[in-house]
Amino acid sequence: MKVTPSNFIQEIKEPIQKLRAQLQKKYDFVSVLVTDSIAKTYSVSKSQISMRENTDFGSGGCVLKVERNGQFTEFSFNDFSPEFLASVDGRLEEQFDMLQSGKILGSLCEASMYKVPDEQTSQGVYSSEYEISPLEYGEEKLLERVKGIYQLVRDVDERIFDCNVRFEFQKMSKLYLSDRKELEQNLMWSSGMIQPLVQKGKETKFYYDTFSILGGAELLEQMERKAEQIGKTSLDLLNTKSITPGLYDVICMPEVTGILAHEAFGHGVEMDMFVKDRALAKDYIGRQVASELVTMHDGGTAYPETGFYFFDDEGQMAGDTIVIDRGILKQGICDLQSAMSLGAAPTGNGRRESFERKAYTRMSNTFFEAGTSTLEEMIASISHGYLLECAVSGMEDPKNWGIQCMVNIAREIRDGKLTGEIYSPIVLTGYVPDVLKSISMVSDNLQLSGSGCCGKGYKEWVKVSDGGAAVKAKVQLS
Repeated sequence: MKVTPSNFIQEIKEPIQKLRAQLQKKYDFVSVLVTDSIAKTYSVSKSQISMRENTDFGSGGCVLKVERNGQFTEFSFNDFSPEFLASVDGRLEEQFDMLQSGKILGSLCEASMYKVPDEQTSQGVYSSEYEISPLEYGEEKLLERVKGIYQLVRDVDERIFDCNVRFEFQKMSKLYLSDRKELEQNLMWSSGMIQPLVQKGKETKFYYDTFSILGGAELLEQMERKAEQIGKTSLDLLNTKSITPGLYDVICMPEVTGILAHEAFGHGVEMDMFVKDRALAKDYIGRQVASELVTMHDGGTAYPETGFYFFDDEGQMAGDTIVIDRGILKQGICDLQSAMSLGAAPTGNGRRESFERKAYTRMSNTFFEAGTSTLEEMIASISHGYLLECAVSGMEDPKNWGIQCMVNIAREIRDGKLTGEIYSPIVLTGYVPDVLKSISMVSDNLQLSGSGCCGKGYKEWVKVSDGGAAVKAKVQLS
């Protein structure tokens, strides 16, 4: 089934169109983005059972962007009463006066940096699909399913003394209007997490697995199927060793590959960082930065996951950007203003946390393309190394291309076989091009995960997914 349009947006569409037409008479360019969102989170652990509205994923409101003589400003609001809409024109004039007088800081650019977007005429209503609507399924039934997953994990072993289970969803609708565009999109995603906590004596460890889809409450079935196995895997962490620091052959499972794609290279090719000279990648366009086996994608429509969208928050249609093509850095990703500043084509990556926040260049679905090797072949190729899984966190340095990733499990490989020995916790570090150039095998499976969010600027958050194939590489572990 397709996600239905927002009643709220349909109700205010006509007055917003009239407001835009009124403003168009005195400004060179006027665009409007209207958003409406409902998001809820269901959580169960030993200490709490909760259901809450999730305001982290935005709410309903509008942002106006107007341009005159090469200068532009934005104005956001969520009051749609006739009285307030009638006052918007005057409020914009006051804001322009204050910007030009220097009384407040704002988005003023020289005409050479900002011009009216060269838009193609386009109209359309776009909707993603789902199988089970969380809104129609019912809050009590959703919470009972989450409680059932919690119990499935706890029943595995008494050493699992607690388990955090979370299911969340968002239904989001957006309307974009400008001189030549009238676009609507309706999206729904769902994500979840299962995190057992295990204990032996005074030793306490945690493990977790995540779930996400471009869809609805059908995700709960995936969580139920894996719950028992996740509980069993968590017990492995009660018998771990500390690794001897060194350079090793490793196999990064898709969730670890996702950290590499997102943290190691994704942030480094966000082109607003090119404008600010904060990313080394801008000097490497057209140069080899990875193994010939590596092709990296980013794009709102590149993969059907939680980072999916049909058009971005600046009215640019989303696509599939090939960032790295067989080891060669081809291009970055950008928002509209960065594209104008750099003389580049927009890639549809201008995204806002909400109508109250500015648009930055943001990743969407970021991943390494699948290769031709099986996981069994990759394991068999290693004389001594580790299979890395359960990525915990990552940090990047786009200016110097350094990376640091935390991984919860490293399974030892000797003579092409898993020994059963497990090491934890693990820190993966390195210089990004060295890590990517060392990739010698890429698996034939592809898996993305989008249970989290990406922060940027003043920690504005947007939903993203990342991952790809498993890769064999040589990295520093400690």
